[in-house]
Amino acid sequence: MRDMTMVTNAQKANGTGNIPLGAPQQDHELSIRVRLSQALQMSLDPTEVVSLFFHQIQPLVHISGVIFKSASGKDDSRIGRESLHHCDYRLTTDEGYLGEIIFSRSKRFIEAELMKIEQLLGALVYPLRNAIRYQSAMRLALLDPLTLVGNRAALNNSLKRELQLANRQHQQLSLLMIDVDYFKKINDDYGHHRGDLILCEIAKTIQSVCRSTDGIFRYGGEEFVVLLNNTNSLGAEIIAERIRERISDTHILHNSTVIHTTVSIGIATHKANGNSEIEELFERADKALYAAKQSGRNRTFNSDYSDKN
Repeated sequence: MRDMTMVTNAQKANGTGNIPLGAPQQDHELSIRVRLSQALQMSLDPTEVVSLFFHQIQPLVHISGVIFKSASGKDDSRIGRESLHHCDYRLTTDEGYLGEIIFSRSKRFIEAELMKIEQLLGALVYPLRNAIRYQSAMRLALLDPLTLVGNRAALNNSLKRELQLANRQHQQLSLLMIDVDYFKKINDDYGHHRGDLILCEIAKTIQSVCRSTDGIFRYGGEEFVVLLNNTNSLGAEIIAERIRERISDTHILHNSTVIHTTVSIGIATHKANGNSEIEELFERADKALYAAKQSGRNRTFNSDYSDKN
């Protein structure tokens, strides 16, 4: 694997690398490099930046496929078709390791082509770094800083998208509203720091029970919301009970004292081909949560039961 280390300087602010491109032998090649540099500035999506690079360099070096493996593991990209022969590069700036990029094709690369790829990578590194930074900032803007699950803004975005998807694909969508029982007493008795630790443990527990495709959000204070796509009322109740039981079994030590906590959960389901809106779905889940609280806490309540009454 070749190591492509870039050193940031004033010139790099415009997205150019420090690998010398060399004097172009033809005006055609120069124009391709100029178009490449311009194209890479047009997007802040890492996958799109890699895709632009892949397509723009084809007249100079034919490549069948490219894979970019981000250092964070969150911006991986696969473009084209992976083939037998490949060349790998570690992309590094003076600010740290960006990731690994792998080019492949059916025909073995010759040394002159490898040198040309290395020259061209100088134009990719900093636009790719900027795109990764932007995507990371966007993700952080949608995360609750304490529990690292989605925040209220992320919930609003996801709920609109999931409801539209459920309607388009004629699927059911379930919503769980989770509230920590007696959380004010926990804060009063053990302090807000311990209360924060409990919220973090609850968020981790919810994540451990839910599927990777489910959305988990901190709604505010001690309340969480879970979106269960393509899940009917019964399936949502099973998952809610697993969450409730798992949290009930979770304990946190404080000065040799075991802090025991429980949650109450309200369930609402958007039926396939239904007409429920976001507000109505939340209202039903909230009423179900209130019923769970009123009936003794540490339990789940499904709005479908009350709807039938």
